[in-house]
Amino acid sequence: MIRRTLSAIFLIWILGFLWFAVALPQPAGDVETDAVIVPTGGPGRIAQGLAVLDQDLAKTLLVTGVDREVTPDEFAAEFDVSRAQMNCCVTLGFAAVDTRSNAAETAQWVEDRKITSLRLVTTDWHMRRAAGELDRTLDKNVRVIRDAVPSQPSLHSLFLEYNKLLASTLAGWIGL
Repeated sequence: MIRRTLSAIFLIWILGFLWFAVALPQPAGDVETDAVIVPTGGPGRIAQGLAVLDQDLAKTLLVTGVDREVTPDEFAAEFDVSRAQMNCCVTLGFAAVDTRSNAAETAQWVEDRKITSLRLVTTDWHMRRAAGELDRTLDKNVRVIRDAVPSQPSLHSLFLEYNKLLASTLAGWIGL
């Protein structure tokens, strides 16, 4: 009985991993939102978030999880952001250190600005977990559009992220 149960759990885990690896989220396209949220950590994320601003698909941008040593001027220089755009439209969030705290920082920022719709820009393999953390943290009236940045993740990266997603989902179910 125990062997069958363990075999069934393993089979479900394998099938889930295959789904996770093969059906990665995709870019959102031209959907307008009040704001765009970009957690730091993967290539192409910030560039995509800034492109959303440049295309007038959002009015403001939060980059969450920025290293405390990064200054706004350094950020602007690295990503070729004008001083005017930095002043009006870009917020650098320094409070977050992981995906869960990205969601907490985002929720506070969204609440403070009374934002009702946002576009989450993150890497395709990270999208499900980042969106799940946001779903548990944001007010239920905030609409979230998932805008995945395509990548070429390694099998190792997919394996780690899948297990982080499972742990995050389990923690959400039991209220941690």
